[in-house]
Amino acid sequence: MTDLSQHTIAGSVLTMPVQVRTAYQHTAMFVVDADAAQRMVDHSGLQVCRFARGRALVVLMLMRYEDTDLGQYYEYGTNVMVNPPGSTASGLSALQSAGAFVHHLPVDQSFTLEAGRTIWGYPKVLADFTIRKGRSFGFDVSIDGKLAVSMEFQPGLPVPSTFTSSRQVHNTYSHLDGVTRETAGEMLLTGVRYRPGGVKLRLGDHPYAAELASLGLPKRALMSSSAANVDMTFANARVISQ
Repeated sequence: MTDLSQHTIAGSVLTMPVQVRTAYQHTAMFVVDADAAQRMVDHSGLQVCRFARGRALVVLMLMRYEDTDLGQYYEYGTNVMVNPPGSTASGLSALQSAGAFVHHLPVDQSFTLEAGRTIWGYPKVLADFTIRKGRSFGFDVSIDGKLAVSMEFQPGLPVPSTFTSSRQVHNTYSHLDGVTRETAGEMLLTGVRYRPGGVKLRLGDHPYAAELASLGLPKRALMSSSAANVDMTFANARVISQ
C-alpha cells in the first residue's frame, strides 16, 4: 500500500494508509439464515456469501486499539460476510474471496468516530463499553443508555504461529449516507487462540439488538477466537455505488 494521500480529522493530519501497530481482538462466528442476513445488507447493494445451502456467516467482534494512528479506543463490530461487488459465488470456496460488510461499529472515542465515518464510511456511533477481564473475557456495549450486546468468551486453544505468521489481505465494505464503499486492508495476527463455540451472547433492548435477533441470535457460535495482537493497515475507501 503506497498511497500517501492525507486527510485532516479534527485538526490532525492522517497519512494513508492508517496504521494499527498494537491491538487485541475477540471474535465469534455464527452461522445464520442467508435470507435474513441479506435483508440486513440489502440497502448496500451487496450480496451475502451463501457458503452453504441457505446459510451465511456473521462475525461479532470486540477490538481494543492500543497503539494506532487513530489513538486508543474500544470498538465493537457486527460483520456480515459478503461477496465482492458483482459476484454471485456460493459454496465453501466463495469464502476465499468474501469480505466483511460492517453493519454496526460503535466506538468510545470521538476522533476515531469522525475518521471512520469521513474516510471509510464506517457506521461508527459513540457507545459505552464495560470490560470484564479474568480467566474469561467479557464486555457490554451500551448506546444512549440501552444495552446493545453483551458477550462472554472462554479461552481457546493456542494456534501455532506457523499458521498465523503470514500477513492477510482483507476487504471490508460499508454503507453510509447512501454511499457503498470498499476498503482494502492487511492484517497480521499473533497470539491466536480458537475454540468451537466458546462464547455466550446476550442481547439488550437497543435497536441493534433487535437486528441481531432477526438473524436468529443468540445461538451457539460456530467458532470463537482471540488474538493477543493485531497489526493492521487501512487504505483509502473506494466508492462502489451511490
